[in-house]
Order: sequence, then structure tokens, then C-alpha cells
Amino acid sequence: MRRSLLGRVWPGATAVVLFIGFAFPVYWMFATAFKANKDIVADTPVWFPTSPTFEHFETAVNADGFWTFVGNSFAVTLIAVGLSLVIALLASFAVARMRFKGRKSFILVMMTAQMAPWEVMVIAYYMIVRDAEMLNSLVPLTAIYTVMVLPFTVLTLRGYVAAVPKELEESAMVDGCTRAQAFVRVIFPLLAPGLMATSLFGFITVWNEFPMVLILNKDAAAQTLPVWLTGFRTTFGDDWGATMAASSLFAVPILILFVILQRKAVGGLTSGAVKG
Repeated sequence: MRRSLLGRVWPGATAVVLFIGFAFPVYWMFATAFKANKDIVADTPVWFPTSPTFEHFETAVNADGFWTFVGNSFAVTLIAVGLSLVIALLASFAVARMRFKGRKSFILVMMTAQMAPWEVMVIAYYMIVRDAEMLNSLVPLTAIYTVMVLPFTVLTLRGYVAAVPKELEESAMVDGCTRAQAFVRVIFPLLAPGLMATSLFGFITVWNEFPMVLILNKDAAAQTLPVWLTGFRTTFGDDWGATMAASSLFAVPILILFVILQRKAVGGLTSGAVKG
């Protein structure tokens, strides 16, 4: 009986400890963003904002170039994720459904690219972009980000496509659909969970990427939020309240996207099953 009780308790206790360990830094970031300066620099930690203030958020939003960096980050992220999803959707269908020469080699290349650390490619990318005279431009940055998230997207969607029974596609084609129509009407709705998961991964990866934009784009007008965030300083030194407010604003889009996609992924799975 003791063993049974212990078997029920320790997984929950472990989950609680891990949750606290991961959630506390996020809480401290948001809490510090709302604290007054005297509470932030107090010798005794102030666990809850005693007098919440939006002053730090105003400082972050009104900082030089903030909205330019926001626009650059959203433009690069959305275009890169969208392109990777379109390319990966077609590639994953071809790999999962068709048999062609070089198919296994293609999958091996995708796996190798996924495991390779992209940081070691920074110098090569810099030389390519420099020789093309496209430094301080969002175009090569977007292309690199698309390639960066493409291997994971292809490999993940390949599993979702392979999990869809071929009989569904064949039945649709017997009923008069072309292969393209069968893909759009039958297979595509069933891929909603995979599309949501890969788009979330791609968004987080591109949104948080730092080394590539730091090296390729020295011009402040062509930089993104991660670079701006690391250099967030005032003439009086480190403004921790404004820094935490800027970090909170930086994290909000990811949190919102996660909540939206998590809900739609489950809805897409149910809808796809009904349509199939």
C-alpha cells in the first residue's frame, strides 16, 4: 500500500517541482516589469508588486526604434514560417506517399541538417550575403530562417502524412477527385495538428534567433527584437524595470500564439477526422 501511495505521489511532486523551476523565472520577469524602482533594487526581495506601475512599459515602448524592430521581427518571422510550411507540406507529401530515386538520401540529408548546429554556418552565410551585397537586408535573413526551420518541419509533417491511411485518398480519387483535390479535401484537414505544431516551433525559433541577425545586419533599421533587447540600456546605466518590461513584451506574442494554436490543433484534429 505504501508503494502504491508513493507511486502516485512522486510523479505529481516531480511535476510540481519542475513547474516551479520553469515558471518562476517567467513570473519574476513579469512581476519585475510592474514593480517600482525602489522594490526592484531593495535588499530584501519583493515577491509581489506592492504598487504596480506601467512606467517601465512606457519606457520600453517609447525607446528608439522599438516599433521598427517589432515590424522587422514580425515580417521576418511570419514570412519565413509561411514559406517553410508551404515547402515542407509539398516535400513531406512527396516523401511519405511517393517512391522515387534518392528518397532515402533526401530524408538523411534532412536529418543531418536538423542535427547540425547552425552557429557554425554563420561565417559561411556572412560571406555569401556579403559577396551578394545584401548585408543589412531582411531578404537574406528571411531566406536563412526559412532554411533553418525547414528540416524539422519536413520531418514532422512527413510523419503526419504517413499516418493518414492511403485508403482515404484512394476513396476520394475513386469518387472523382484528382490527386490534388484529394490532398486538399481529405489529407490537408487531417494535417492541422502537425501544421500547428511545426508553425509554433518555427515561430519560436525565428522569433528568438540572435547570432545570425547580429552578424548580418549591423544597421539598426534592419535588426530584430532580440538584438535590441540585449542592448537595452539608458544613459543612466541598466534599467532593470524597463528591461523586464521589454522582455515581457517580447514574450507576449509567443504566449498568445501558443494558446491559440494549442486550441486549434485539437479542433483541427477533430474536424479532420469528421471530414475524413
